[in-house]
Amino acid sequence: MTGCPGRCANTVAAGRGPFPFRQFIVKVHGRCNLACRYCYLYEGPDRTWRTRPAAAAPAVLDRTADRIAEHAATHGLRGIALVLHGGEPLLAGADRLAALADRVRDLTPADCSVHATVQTNATLLTDARVTVLARHGISVGISLDGGLAAHNTLRVDHAGRPSWPAASRGARLLADRHPDAYAGILTVVDPRTDPVETYESLLSLRPPALDLLLPHGNWTNPPPGLPATATPPAAPGPGRPTPYGDWLVTVFDRWWRAGRRETRVRLFEECVALLLGLPGATESLGLDPVDAIVVETDGTIEQVDSLKSAYDTAAATGLDVFRHTFDDALRHPGVAARQAGADALAPACRACPLLTVCGGGHYAHRYRADNGFANPSVYCADLERLVRHIAHRLSEATAGAHR
Repeated sequence: MTGCPGRCANTVAAGRGPFPFRQFIVKVHGRCNLACRYCYLYEGPDRTWRTRPAAAAPAVLDRTADRIAEHAATHGLRGIALVLHGGEPLLAGADRLAALADRVRDLTPADCSVHATVQTNATLLTDARVTVLARHGISVGISLDGGLAAHNTLRVDHAGRPSWPAASRGARLLADRHPDAYAGILTVVDPRTDPVETYESLLSLRPPALDLLLPHGNWTNPPPGLPATATPPAAPGPGRPTPYGDWLVTVFDRWWRAGRRETRVRLFEECVALLLGLPGATESLGLDPVDAIVVETDGTIEQVDSLKSAYDTAAATGLDVFRHTFDDALRHPGVAARQAGADALAPACRACPLLTVCGGGHYAHRYRADNGFANPSVYCADLERLVRHIAHRLSEATAGAHR
């Protein structure tokens, strides 16, 4: 569960130069104790992880903390997100995660808050480990495919054994014993599952927030359930199936009509905010500039992992924390393109009436081998289905409030 409170509007598009990073994703461990069969990171086209050390050395973590503090001071940041990531970050040990969070807080200016989160598959969570994390101000986000064993059959270990028994214990441990450290659950949408059953099963794990993510597919390698298409659409409209949009619409209605907020669903809340003209804070929607950067286990500075679903080395910058600052990364052409707002979008997106809400969708989902990322999202039709549906529900609510 990534994110940093108080994210600003699109300063790059407004002509005020690069937008500083506010999310620092640190790969404390580059391997995973699971072998999820759909994993875009270890089963996808990118192979850079194979040549990197399994765990980040103390020198890498110390230098990364220095660079984060330097960036926060240079730009006068009032808040940053430190995301402890992997692989499976708990393979590095809770004490090492705690030490990194403490060092970042010690080095950053006193008026800059550090929101630290570890994103884990939950299988290694124990009371002792969560106690250490919570004591050092690190919240815990977990990744699951749903709240039932049947939803998680593809999440297996390297011997093919199911991860669900251990993962569900970890999730319930957070909910029962450490609710203040519980950041929420991240789930990748699978349109083959029953949407309401999946949502309600996740609710049973009592997450304070849900992140519903679309699988990392693109025009060259479309996600499951979407057909391979020679060319992206020239404009949104009927003609393509919308299995992901249909799934999300069904969950939205269940969430919207609950009568109370059972949990936060980031995708839905962001869409509502953007429809109301408020700034967004997610890569998946809107035109706000990307503010996340990754440090790999060898100290390499990279763009976000989702790009690795496109092609090998897609996230590479050629930079590292020993020789370069994060301001150097801001000047990288790939980062600049992702901070350019509507100017970097395909003509079909710039002409679309949903532009300010959809924002062209997730950058990685626009990729096509022959022309890069200058395309609408492979989920264009699904996003249109979701955004128009939520807009309709908002209109109904507004009309009802004025009767």
